[in-house]
Amino acid sequence: MVKSYLRFEHLRTFGIVASGTANAIWTPESNSTSRTNAGRAVVPANEEVLTWDIKKGELISRWRDPKCKSEVSAIVQSQTDNDIFAVGYNDGSIRLWDTKTSTVIISFNGHRSAVSTLCFDHSGTRLASGSKDANIIVWDLISEVGLYRLRGHKDQITKIVFLRGPEIKDDAMGANDAGWLVSTGKDTLIKLWDLSTQHCMETHVAHNGECWTMAVSPDERGCITAGNDGELKVWGIDTSSLASRSKGDTDCLIPRGALYRSTKDRATMVTFHPTSNFVASHGSDKNVEIWRIRTEDEVKKALKRKRKRKEEKAAKGAKPKPEEPTEEEPESLASAEVSDVFVSYVTLRTSGKVRSVDWATRGGSKASEAVKLLVACTNNTLEFYDIPKPSRKEGKKEAAEVPEYNKVYTVELPGHRTDIRSLSLSSDDRMLASASSGSLKIWNVKTSTCIRTFECGYALCCSFLPGDKIVVVGTKSGELELFDVTSSSIIETVAAHEGAIWSLQVHPDGKSLVTGSADKNVKFWNFEIVQEEIPGTKRTTPRLRLAHTRTLKVTDDVLSVRYSPNTKLLAIALLDNTVKVFFADTLKHLLNLYGHKLPVLSMDISSDSKLIATCSADKNVKIWGLDFGDCHKSFFAHQDSVMQVAFERNSHNFFSAGKDKLIKYWDGDKFENIMKMDGHFGEVWALAVGKVSEIIVSASHDKSIRVWEQGDDEIFLEEEREKELEELYESTLTTSLEAEGDANDGGATAAGKQTIETLMAGERLMEALDAGIADLALLREYAQAKATRPNLAPPARNPVFVALGNISAEKHVLTTAQRIKASHLQDALLVLPFEKVVSFLTFLDIWAQKEWHISLTCRILFFLLKTHHKQIVASKTMRTMLDSVRANLRAALRHQKDEMGFNLAAVKFVKSGVDQRGVSEYVDEEAFKMQEERATKKRGFATLA
Repeated sequence: MVKSYLRFEHLRTFGIVASGTANAIWTPESNSTSRTNAGRAVVPANEEVLTWDIKKGELISRWRDPKCKSEVSAIVQSQTDNDIFAVGYNDGSIRLWDTKTSTVIISFNGHRSAVSTLCFDHSGTRLASGSKDANIIVWDLISEVGLYRLRGHKDQITKIVFLRGPEIKDDAMGANDAGWLVSTGKDTLIKLWDLSTQHCMETHVAHNGECWTMAVSPDERGCITAGNDGELKVWGIDTSSLASRSKGDTDCLIPRGALYRSTKDRATMVTFHPTSNFVASHGSDKNVEIWRIRTEDEVKKALKRKRKRKEEKAAKGAKPKPEEPTEEEPESLASAEVSDVFVSYVTLRTSGKVRSVDWATRGGSKASEAVKLLVACTNNTLEFYDIPKPSRKEGKKEAAEVPEYNKVYTVELPGHRTDIRSLSLSSDDRMLASASSGSLKIWNVKTSTCIRTFECGYALCCSFLPGDKIVVVGTKSGELELFDVTSSSIIETVAAHEGAIWSLQVHPDGKSLVTGSADKNVKFWNFEIVQEEIPGTKRTTPRLRLAHTRTLKVTDDVLSVRYSPNTKLLAIALLDNTVKVFFADTLKHLLNLYGHKLPVLSMDISSDSKLIATCSADKNVKIWGLDFGDCHKSFFAHQDSVMQVAFERNSHNFFSAGKDKLIKYWDGDKFENIMKMDGHFGEVWALAVGKVSEIIVSASHDKSIRVWEQGDDEIFLEEEREKELEELYESTLTTSLEAEGDANDGGATAAGKQTIETLMAGERLMEALDAGIADLALLREYAQAKATRPNLAPPARNPVFVALGNISAEKHVLTTAQRIKASHLQDALLVLPFEKVVSFLTFLDIWAQKEWHISLTCRILFFLLKTHHKQIVASKTMRTMLDSVRANLRAALRHQKDEMGFNLAAVKFVKSGVDQRGVSEYVDEEAFKMQEERATKKRGFATLA
């Protein structure tokens, strides 16, 4: 009989505040008008997007698409609807999320690699996306299609911004409603695109090296680009000449000069404050530099001071040159340098390296005395700063003083600052201890909340002691630290070893502990309860102490120690690639396990004490028998070092975790890989298997802790292998399709991308067309035969149509087309060969005749005509069909137009009636008298609106 296994499924993720893969966005509290409210932060968390309450440090919502297995790479908020966010992912897909419902509204897929930047236009109806594949795609959010792909950059797009341009009358130039787009890339270029013609109007070399980012000022009169060595270049945007730019007389992007950051590090982000005159920039270090833009009066004063200094210097010199101040006064602002306008205001020092910043703006309140900034750091924290504005009195002393900024709030408790190196589950699987460099955290597994946080050394291993009230941690400095979970205090620090404690394990009987260290010693410790005096009283309190009992000296550094569950044996893994097995009571040597080419990093013994599994940096996992030390099987388990191995409870099945971001589930009897668990985006450092429940917990370099639970879904190994082969085939199929479409280079092209979804949609459409055409032919023959033989029985139709309630063929094709997502429709239609297009036109004619879903009919018709134009023009037989389609479609559109006109007129009539009935003027008596008095003082008449 074929053996089946139960699948482990991803249950939940926690331990992550914000990952460093994308930018964080500040957004105001949706229903709050409180001035003390700090708002919300929308941040990336690997494949999810989290919303945090900054003040309370609470998680409000989590946006996760179960189909998506890629990291978030860019986030942007709509300017017109604050509840809509566009999120770009590493696989090139884009999803639009609604914050109120935490659901995906629209999903697009057009880029070949990670989306690097996103931008909504001013009306909120279009979205532009730039990617690492050097393409820009403009998407229409209303019809849910990609409008066009702009090619021109030769490297990753780093930033794109829509420009409104000058206000043009609607009747004068409707074409320029499309607007303009400014883009920068790592190919050193800044480009200006005219979206009405979909062509690049201007290209400038922005910097000597890569152009890392760009920010456009809120009034769109200028922008700043960032290059290498801390250089920031300021550009003027001549909005008035944008419309007439086609003549090619003048440039619209005019370089104004350069600013330099206080460090030589390149700026990775620059952002203007939406309402105040501040600019923030940061690199990959722990500083955020705030610049202030001077007002016109301040610039004039600065220029005046400069001129005075020049005159003084000239007066001291040999020949003083007479200057004419009258001529220089009017052109003083034009002659101002960039450094006269932008002055360094303050530099924020953050706790971790900065990943992104976003200005916090109060929606309804007036400009307060301070500006607020949200900073997302790469060490899994969010920080919220208060920066005071310069005081009104421009005294020299005050100008020289550096303003004091405040760190108001931080969101840091729900995650570790550094990678988690060890995990341990309590005896009832309700609590989880996670240890990293500098902190130990205790989590509630069910609610995913952090219960306790302790400061510790550089932790390498940890474990709950019996009773689950105390956690012991082994550190890199060789100390054992004991923490009391209930009282949130450290009990004791024991200088246990002279080298790093790589491994520790509590004895199965729960009365002692063994530690293995890099000082070539294995030490045994007993738990003792000592009565300790309470200072200032005669009372005593019981305290747990570790008492050192024995030491086993070995020939090399100890990397792992493990007791067998029957307490008879002790296995020790050494740096010389071997595993030595000793009797636990007498410490006599029993077995040597040779075979690994690199050191064994972890090992585990099965619950029946018969098998030992070892994993090593040589990417292999070996299974040995503990009776004779024979190697049962050696697997090439992972593509990188295998960090941990752990047996399942009461079974020979085991898990292995590797630096290749995978966790694998193995059968230790049949030596088969049962399944792969791919959820992490970094090296998996630690693994813990449930002691009473069927769960496993894993921790990774991506800062996340993931819980996996055994479900009811059965796994059959052959099916699993077939599924893997299918996935491999599908991925190679889509990549080969992508490679075919890369020929065109320059200007605008179609914005589609073939995915498995679009291919399957196209195949479903072809099946429906084949069945539909056959059914139409069958019914036509039946109608002809019935004319001669009235009593003829109807023919047997396609069982699909009968099963769907005996629907007509045209209805079936229409429902198939309607089921395809709007964003996938064009790519699905590209799958159809020309012969299917001919049969599709038959159905489009019927739909137009019956006035079914005219908008979809038109979309499909125009796309097919555009795509297959040459073949359609070359074929004479298609003329009659196209004439019929045109006539039917025109009649349908005319009818719809009349209907809409009639309805619109009716609505206007109803509205005017409602307005007349609903508006009644209410005037307060006192206010009326005051108004009258005022009016008599000023003029002899008064009007009331």
